[in-house]
Amino acid sequence: MLLLRSIFFALLLPGSVTVLIPYLLISSRAESGFAPQEPFHYLGLPLIAIGASGLLWCIWDFFSTGRGTLAFVDPPKYLVVRGLYRYVRNPMYVSAMTIMIGEAIFFRSVAVLAEAGIFFVGAHLFVTLYEEPVLRRMFGGAYERYTQAVGRWVPRLPGPMSEG
Repeated sequence: MLLLRSIFFALLLPGSVTVLIPYLLISSRAESGFAPQEPFHYLGLPLIAIGASGLLWCIWDFFSTGRGTLAFVDPPKYLVVRGLYRYVRNPMYVSAMTIMIGEAIFFRSVAVLAEAGIFFVGAHLFVTLYEEPVLRRMFGGAYERYTQAVGRWVPRLPGPMSEG
């Protein structure tokens, strides 16, 4: 059942932000924000692939290690500090941003780039005002040590955190 919930929330949450909204923005546009240099737009494809891979990896870690999903209504029961979480505290948001920036480049869309910026501001506010206080209450000292060792948005080399 947990696997089905993980798949459902993956389709609903990051799927909406990285697939549905960009599709609606791109399909309804009449403009292209970047110069139509064909080779340039292919630089977006690796970013989309890297972001999607990171997102799937994190969703798997939430499922397998954390025993929960990415939705705040069904969060992990255990603090996840393995995988990409060893390098950055919010790799799902970073992955989603990477996908959107790749889409903005590939589709030459200023609207998707603006979506990425709005998404980052919203994610930052959500993380700092809701998510981090909840995680501090749930995991106490373990989360506090984690925040000291791992950056919120900028990846770092692995610190002294142990996997678990």
